[in-house]
Order: sequence, then structure tokens, then C-alpha cells
Amino acid sequence: MPTPQLSLQLYSVRHALEADQDATLARIAGLGLSQVEVFGFVRRAEELSGALRRHGLAARTGHAELLSTQRPDGADVPSLDDTFAAAKRLGLELVIDPFVPAARWTDEKEIARTAALLNEAADRAAEHGLRVGYHNHSQEFVHTVDGSSAFEYFVSLLDPGVDLEIDLYWASAGGKDVVGLLERLGARVKALHVKDGAIIDDPFFSGVPLDPADTGQVAPGQGQVPLDEALAAAAHAEFAIIEFDHYDGDIFEGIESAVRYLAARGIA
Repeated sequence: MPTPQLSLQLYSVRHALEADQDATLARIAGLGLSQVEVFGFVRRAEELSGALRRHGLAARTGHAELLSTQRPDGADVPSLDDTFAAAKRLGLELVIDPFVPAARWTDEKEIARTAALLNEAADRAAEHGLRVGYHNHSQEFVHTVDGSSAFEYFVSLLDPGVDLEIDLYWASAGGKDVVGLLERLGARVKALHVKDGAIIDDPFFSGVPLDPADTGQVAPGQGQVPLDEALAAAAHAEFAIIEFDHYDGDIFEGIESAVRYLAARGIA
């Protein structure tokens, strides 16, 4: 069984990247990280690839919309072929859809349609030598289908080659026993978002835009998510990815604390 490779989701430092991309990437490298998970990369793959190389960083995973044609702001989503071509330019191996709105997790037929779309995306990705996956939040666990969470029903419809990236914090916020979930999903789980905080109720069905500051996220080991047990249960994970949706304090200090936490558990 593999030891997961340590990575950082760049969304954690989105504000710093906007202010000074090169300085931010230099700080990430200075924390001992060599891998990052990218987001919003499709229309700037060439530029981002060069920036990562300048700082000795690489990306094997990335987030991109695979299951929607429009973003919430109305902007068009790049085509699958454009997305996968950009992923190849960056050297990605796994392209992960990061979010499907809450309303699509209430109806069995809609869930099945979402699974079919991801299976189709997997077939297209394979033509580019890539894999695809799905990243959860909490809305996937609120409703049930035949006694299982909407998420696990969705997973049951996925082709074997489709991977999962489990966000440990958001699965816990969805009310799931995240350790039991990981044990049931088994080898399907190829990536983890290692994230901790106070476990809140699912916010995505409220109709009120989520303020990341309300998530109460803290450095790993300081919150309520059973991270040690979850890491042990995810025996087939290839990536352990640090992420903060929000962090009170210096985000780089939070990342450094997360790096230390995972290094102490043999993940570096």
C-alpha cells in the first residue's frame, strides 16, 4: 500500500497568489513542499506550468469543472478537451471535479445523470492519458437513496476507473462517520483533503452563500475531525493534500503546522 504524497491545494493561498504569485510559490517551496494541487488552470496552463517549474514545484492533481457547463457566475466552463489538454501541459495525472451544487443531490435521477457525466468524462480523459475523480463537500451526504447517502449511491454508479478525493472535514460536516466511509470506499479513494476544524452542519442547502470564515477550520490535529484514524483507513490514497478554505491567522503558519503534522505521520 502506498504512502500518500504530500501536496497543497493552491486554493488555500488564493489571496496571496493574487497579490504576488511568485513570492507565494517561493514560500510554499520554502516550507518543504514539492507538490501542489492546482485550480482554475485551464486558461493559464502554460503560464502556471512555468511558474511552478521556477520554484521547483509540480502538480499531479488539479480541480476543474467536469460536470457543469456554466459556473455559478454564469461564465462558460471550458470544454473537456480543452481542460484535458491543459492538464497534460501541466503534467497532471488526475483531474477532479470539485463541486456539484446541492440541488443536484436530492433526486435519484439527477444523481444518476451526474454519475453518467463523470463516466463520460473518464472516457474522454483516458484518450489524453488522464484519470478523473470527484471531490466531495457536505451536501452529497444530506439525502439518501435506498438507505445509502446520495454520495455513496453516486459512487455505486461510477465506472471502476473513476477516482475519489475525500475531503475529510466536509465529509464530517455532512454527518458521516468519515472513517467508516473510507473503509467502505476502499481502493476507490486516491486522494484526501487533510482538513480539520469544528464540525458544522451542512451549509449548502441553506440558500445563503457560504462564508469560509464560518467553517472554523484549524491546523490538522487541533479540531474535531478524526484525522489519524482517517489517514489509517485510507490505505490506498496516493495523495494527502493540505487545504484550508479559511484560516484565522497567517495562512503560511497554518500550512507549516499541517506539514509538520503529516511529516510526523510519515507523509512528506
